[in-house]
Amino acid sequence: MIKVATVFSGIGAIEHALKKINIDHEIVFACDNGERCLKISDKEIRDQLNSKSFNEQKYIIDNLYDKTGKENFVQKSYMSNYKLNVLDFHQDIKFLDGNQYKGQVDLFVGGSPCQSFSISGNRRGLEDTRGTLFYEFARLIREIQPKVFIYENVPGILSHDKGKTWDVISGIFDELGYKWRLHKLSAIDFGIPQNRKRIYVIGIREDLNIPPIDYIEKEDLSTLVANYLDDKVDNKYFHGEKGFKWITTPKNLQKRVSINSEIARTQAANQQFNWCGDMVFIECSDSKKYGEKTYLGKFNGKKGVARKMTPRECLRLMGFDDTFKITVPDQEMYRQSGNSIVVPVLENIIIEIMKTDVFKEETKC
Repeated sequence: MIKVATVFSGIGAIEHALKKINIDHEIVFACDNGERCLKISDKEIRDQLNSKSFNEQKYIIDNLYDKTGKENFVQKSYMSNYKLNVLDFHQDIKFLDGNQYKGQVDLFVGGSPCQSFSISGNRRGLEDTRGTLFYEFARLIREIQPKVFIYENVPGILSHDKGKTWDVISGIFDELGYKWRLHKLSAIDFGIPQNRKRIYVIGIREDLNIPPIDYIEKEDLSTLVANYLDDKVDNKYFHGEKGFKWITTPKNLQKRVSINSEIARTQAANQQFNWCGDMVFIECSDSKKYGEKTYLGKFNGKKGVARKMTPRECLRLMGFDDTFKITVPDQEMYRQSGNSIVVPVLENIIIEIMKTDVFKEETKC
């Protein structure tokens, strides 16, 4: 049985991947604050945590986040889909003591927030609060000493600040005591019709004397976006006049929207609910069966109606099968799907790692 732990856990892409390929595993802990922010400084928080036990510290952090009055929708999705004691779901990586889990984790997975390095953001990198969370990920590797770690992020991390950011990050990886390799992988090369390129760092602890993972087996693309869509969806997903005209405007089609694409755009946290992302156009002469508010317009010279994708369809295009339970509002599910890791990419990474028999080795940390 593989003992897995995650930070920036999201909706559990690695957990879902392990389930899909029928690998026996146990979740040791997960951590995600659900994009909530605390209004007090880290120093003030650390003063409260000083001299407290691990469980007392967790209670304090949980209470601080509860006081924000905002629900952790990520935690709700996660706990609805995976077996984990709520005491092992942590809210903030910055205040998680990895020493508590030393020697208990075989596989450690995380991808610190990508906005700091994405070409669509302001690219402040490690200067950004979100960017500095990479250091927390590295700290936990040192403290936990997992047999294997997987780190995921956007390709922009490699070119940020003319490569200086990656020089810092790769230098830290070099110091952790792991044999690691960088892989640039796209969802489209793993059976998912989505233009989603990401970098994956896979590290194996040096003392285990196992070669690093140099190659990830890819698979042919045999499906298109249409294969992931439902024939009938709720009328609420269809656009009215304003939405229809917005998504069919040429400038928006160039930058923010795709309609009836065979290969999906990169899913993002802001997809769908603000008329961005992949849309579906259905040719017809009467819009009434799609709802009173649905607009009948023209696209590419044809009359019809248009809709956004449903949360379920977005999840499928991230590799989540329909056993994944949707227990949060649509807007939250869109964000969680867009922030996730493509499941089949992780499936293939795990398959390559399993070939090394690293999880059969005795832990020597």
